[in-house]
Amino acid sequence: MEAVMSVDDSEQEHSVRTGEQRRRGSSPRVLVAGASIAGPALAHWLRRRGAEVTVVERAPELRPGGQAVDARGVAKEVIGRMGLDAAVRAACTDTAGAHTVDADGQVLETFRADDDGGDGFIADIEILRGDLSQVLYDDTRDGVEYIFGDRIAELAQDADGVDVVFAGGDRRRFDLVVGADGLHSELRAMVFGPHERFLRHLGHVLAFYSVPNEFGLDRWLLEYQDQESGRSALLRPIQDATRAMAMFYSASADFDVDHRDVAAQKRLLRERMAGLGWLAPDILAHLDDTPDFYLDQVAQVVMDRWSSGRVGLLGDAAFSSSPMSGQGTGLALVGAYVLAGELAAAGWDPATGFTRYEARMRSFVEANQEIGRLNARSRDLPGPDAEPHPDFTGEWFTELVGRAINGVELPDYAGVPDSAPRH
Repeated sequence: MEAVMSVDDSEQEHSVRTGEQRRRGSSPRVLVAGASIAGPALAHWLRRRGAEVTVVERAPELRPGGQAVDARGVAKEVIGRMGLDAAVRAACTDTAGAHTVDADGQVLETFRADDDGGDGFIADIEILRGDLSQVLYDDTRDGVEYIFGDRIAELAQDADGVDVVFAGGDRRRFDLVVGADGLHSELRAMVFGPHERFLRHLGHVLAFYSVPNEFGLDRWLLEYQDQESGRSALLRPIQDATRAMAMFYSASADFDVDHRDVAAQKRLLRERMAGLGWLAPDILAHLDDTPDFYLDQVAQVVMDRWSSGRVGLLGDAAFSSSPMSGQGTGLALVGAYVLAGELAAAGWDPATGFTRYEARMRSFVEANQEIGRLNARSRDLPGPDAEPHPDFTGEWFTELVGRAINGVELPDYAGVPDSAPRH
């Protein structure tokens, strides 16, 4: 009579078998959902570590433009290890700094891109989200399978893999699946539960879109803040000097507009920004003819775990720190490096790899989320129930910023495969 195998025995045998397969040279098949920044960055490192990578993106093509994003501290080190420093810097906005201005355009305060060694309010690596996405896609497109205009419709995992049904009808099996599909991650909702369980609204709404540069903008970002209403308008330069990127912030205790209903979002923005001074009316005049409008709540994703079995999360899908932190892209780039490295170092065992990834990243993520919450609080409207605005002059804040920029170790992963980048 054959002995009945316990669950522990079964898992141990599977782990041994998986390790033997990897040693024999079979490559793990990894599906990544999302082709913005976190997804292609992860694809870069997974490919170098020996995985066969597929990236699925529901949009029909890469989305251009978008918010300017920054890389500071340890994130710049990751870009260097990717071999992409020159390509990224060539696509940067080349912003010299930022001026805060009053309603008449008079300068109140100035921040320069070389402040704090290039890791200040305006980072020396500042690039439009769409431009960074393009750099990462160009780097990986030859060695990674990209599927645009499709998404994961269903998945079921077992001890050996994950069966995936795509909305387009294809059915495939992967060893691992990673969701890098943003704040409103469909994969997170599918595997971990509804969005409201993890989203933390910080009380603000953010919108941005490109406009003709009819404002004489030249390498300097301009921001106007209306202290009474808590609203602000911002114009920033981009590489195309004939255009500029416009941004609006407003305090918002509620947010009931579908994040995919663009017409409703534009109506909301017009309502929220009515009567705002400075250049706001001229910026709003281009709302209907812009090609790349975006509006959403300023929110964070807070989760106890970023993995479940063979499914993991990365970037905003796992730990959005909100635009108020200025570090969402840094978290995505660093997280991609660590996740791929830990999975490869664990012989592609998901339990070990995902656990080590979370252990390395958790404190780094929490420091950046704390900065996001503090910056959001600094823009809250005064009132009897409002928390006092934070005092950013203390040593405690300097220490927090240090942890948020450089507070994670980047292992060399010397014992795992690494195919040299092709540049």
